[in-house]
Amino acid sequence: MKQDKQTYAIIGAAMEVHSELGHGFLESVFQEALEHEFLARGIPYQREVEVPVFYKGKKLNTGFRADFICYGNIIVELKAIKELTNNEEAQVINYLKATSHQRALLFNFGSKSLEHKRIVHNYVEDDLSV
Repeated sequence: MKQDKQTYAIIGAAMEVHSELGHGFLESVFQEALEHEFLARGIPYQREVEVPVFYKGKKLNTGFRADFICYGNIIVELKAIKELTNNEEAQVINYLKATSHQRALLFNFGSKSLEHKRIVHNYVEDDLSV
């Protein structure tokens, strides 16, 4: 299996943000700092992306907002809480199910050490070069 250079690059950017800021800030602070880090590293992203949810082929009025979508297909969700639980992971899995995206990263900037989870849903490996 090839190394996933895209998620590796995103995780590196998040580690830099946590290393620089530590923990204790609001999620919005980490989100803005991560955006700066993505720009500095040339990681393509969209911030606060409105993502529709479909039910039986019909678009629902209620969707969700992804913190970031990087490289056009990796959902990046940020938290600033004491510790990650299964609830946050389930939320990200549902985001993947609601979209055609297959990879997501969940970060928690609220703990002393950066917590991160790589979540994959129905993934088919292709060329993951940056």
